[in-house]
Amino acid sequence: MRHSTAILLRVSLPFALGYLLSYLFRVVNAVIAPELVRDLALHPSDLGLLTAAYFFAFAAFQLPLGVLLDRFGPRRVEALLLVVAGAGALLFAHGETLFALVVGRALIGLGVSACLMAAFKAFALWHPPERLPLVNGIQTAAGGLGALLATAPVEGALRLVDWRLLFTGLGGATLLAALLLYLLVPEPPLTTQPLPLRQQFAGVRQVFASPAFWRLTPWTVASQAAFLSLQGLWAGPWLREVVGLRRETAAGILMATAASMVAGFLLWGAVAARAPRHGLRPLTVATFGLGLFIAVQLAILLVGRDYPLICWTLFGFCGTAGILPYALFSQAFPAALAGRVNTGLNVLVFFAAFAAQWGIGALIDAWLASGNGHTLAGAYQLAFAILVGLQVAGGIWYLLAGRLRSTD
Repeated sequence: MRHSTAILLRVSLPFALGYLLSYLFRVVNAVIAPELVRDLALHPSDLGLLTAAYFFAFAAFQLPLGVLLDRFGPRRVEALLLVVAGAGALLFAHGETLFALVVGRALIGLGVSACLMAAFKAFALWHPPERLPLVNGIQTAAGGLGALLATAPVEGALRLVDWRLLFTGLGGATLLAALLLYLLVPEPPLTTQPLPLRQQFAGVRQVFASPAFWRLTPWTVASQAAFLSLQGLWAGPWLREVVGLRRETAAGILMATAASMVAGFLLWGAVAARAPRHGLRPLTVATFGLGLFIAVQLAILLVGRDYPLICWTLFGFCGTAGILPYALFSQAFPAALAGRVNTGLNVLVFFAAFAAQWGIGALIDAWLASGNGHTLAGAYQLAFAILVGLQVAGGIWYLLAGRLRSTD
């Protein structure tokens, strides 16, 4: 019975619903940004801070999250956190000030911070190893579906309701997801005692002290910060305000970006898994993907206004190559540290995404305020170029660190 279809559904589907909502919340502001700007008289820096608050709270809770999952289990932890996310969505829906919406958005980020890690932990407890690729695939596909729903479907919904009613509905759906998860997911038997708190944080320090961790981390963090900050917000305003596309057309391109992201999640992992059969290391696949993502962003800078659909579809596909280093880091450290390696990387990635998403808005404000004929298009060009420059610097560091290690 333990590994029956009933268990598959009871364990996998509630967590998949939570992750769907998590990704929908993450990227929905790219579509509703015009309404937020209009109703609250937001500047670009305000919009960046408002949206990036999700990433800040998400990142800040990653280290405590691992301890809580070990001590109380994924079912109880995620159910409680989804209640927090639902409350945050309701606060966001009814807030009248920028501060209220920032707090609501931060509560959403905090509340969905366990949606992936809790699921993976639950799957490992309830499913045999041979079933994990299937259930992990269901989980990531659910996130992709959430990203898809946050584009053209949300744009269509805004013709019928305003963004406040939309978020009220999302808040209700999140509270329902919390209830379903708590009631449906069975409680696994306790097989091991969790590590003492001091020992868990000692493992995190061990990861951060490792030169192997810091060789690829700067490039990975810069790449994922660019991907998350642009897909989650600034791609939408760029398409509408710089290219001049109608809202429906821009939402359609964002939907294509999300669809290609789902394809990227599936295909990059498959290619990396099969690479050794052809004499290639998974690390080679990862760095090739990170380099290809830089090339796509350069294409957006140079010809993106002429070919937005092609460029942003490639952006969605190539941006997901940044997930490959997570598996590489897990393999490079002892199995007991695998969770803390990925948690440590997650903290850096999401804090960087917060800085990038808010920083782009602040740069746009400063660029336009300086006068001298500075245009909105020029502000976006500069912001995107800085993101590319940081990734190039990360790639150069990766190459130099490799040479230094080879001469030791």
